[in-house]
Amino acid sequence: MRQEIIKKSVKKIWQKWSIAFRIVPIIAVVALLKFLAHIYHLEFLELNALFTSLVAGTIFLIGFLITGVLSDYKESEKIPSELSSTLKCLLDDSYTLYKAKNSDAARQFIEYQKSFIFSLKEWFYKKETTTSILNKISLMNEFFISLDKAGVQPNYIIKMKNDQNAIRKTILRIDTIRDTDFVGSAYAIVEIMWTVLAFGLILIKIEPFYASLFFTIIVIFLISYMFFLIKDLDNPFDYSVNGETGTEISLQPLHDFEKVLMDFN
Repeated sequence: MRQEIIKKSVKKIWQKWSIAFRIVPIIAVVALLKFLAHIYHLEFLELNALFTSLVAGTIFLIGFLITGVLSDYKESEKIPSELSSTLKCLLDDSYTLYKAKNSDAARQFIEYQKSFIFSLKEWFYKKETTTSILNKISLMNEFFISLDKAGVQPNYIIKMKNDQNAIRKTILRIDTIRDTDFVGSAYAIVEIMWTVLAFGLILIKIEPFYASLFFTIIVIFLISYMFFLIKDLDNPFDYSVNGETGTEISLQPLHDFEKVLMDFN
């Protein structure tokens, strides 16, 4: 029990500070280059209004990016719960038919759903292809045919077909979100401006030196942090790289549903 608490605490700390830890090497390299530029008298630029305008422009672009990405992220947060709800409805209908009619086809369909939820979790981690998971959704039709032959009322089958379609739509929606970047050209210009800012701050002479170093580290840290944050928010289903940590949307509703499903007999 104590180990679980420690594990959860470490996980929460990592989720909170993961981006900061990831940009530490970048900050260290910039700080080192700034120090070397000072030692070898390579700070030949002067701080002026044009440079501060460049900083303001970069911040404006970051604001534009994060506004667009956040709206999509908030929508994506609902997807695991909606998917879990649809799967639960499908399971409830199958279980009702199994208990009410002692239907062997319904029992087999429940067993199929147990294997499907495992495949679905594998798909989230990109261990299974989208084509494969869509084919497994289509295979549900075989069970619907068996239920129809067993004399199940059409309205039950129609409702289950609607749930099947809802699952397919959700899968395709997630696949589109995780494979599509938000305005790639905007990312490119921010990367260019970040590079220009970094070299500018390294080569600008501000006295005293330690104030210059502090200012350089703070600006690069903030811009780097926001850029990494936006990149993470842009793909909230990137479990294959980071797992369910950082800014990835929690799959807890699906984990909870899997536990319920495995208890079905």
